[in-house]
Amino acid sequence: MSRLKKRFQEEIKGELLKKFSYSNPMKIPELKKIVISMGVAEAVKDKNVMQDCVKELALISGQKPLITRAKKSVANFKLREGQAIGLKVTLRGKRMYEFFDRFCNIVCPRIRDFRGFKKSGDKRGSYSLGLTEQQVFPELNLDEVKREQGMNITFVTSAINDEESLELLTQLGLPYKR
Repeated sequence: MSRLKKRFQEEIKGELLKKFSYSNPMKIPELKKIVISMGVAEAVKDKNVMQDCVKELALISGQKPLITRAKKSVANFKLREGQAIGLKVTLRGKRMYEFFDRFCNIVCPRIRDFRGFKKSGDKRGSYSLGLTEQQVFPELNLDEVKREQGMNITFVTSAINDEESLELLTQLGLPYKR
């Protein structure tokens, strides 16, 4: 069992139960999944960019990413229907807890000028954040990285509102601004 999942089962569940005084222990919010996505606009011009990004995202997440394709053609963006324009990975279970632990304890301190993430959500219990570069992940060999590529990371929880979600993520170790 992952170190973070064990801590969640033993400590964090009890603290959340006390703080929000749930009538049923099944109402205690938990982390459902983590979705990591990249928009790769340069892939329209250069096919090798997509392959590099697939390799990097696979190293970061520990599983092969899904290539997302354009649903409609847009002439102004020189985009055709079915063209590869992005990548996404959905992490669940053991990989999700391992990624979250690495993200909070190793990656966040490596982000340049990092003071913490903003306390906001989507009003339904999920929290999204964006990174401007993938080079903060220690899994990547910086000599092989050819270009900076940003990514979006969404933490989906079973919480009903932002207050419960933020408390869960704070207890798990996600650093917020004070």
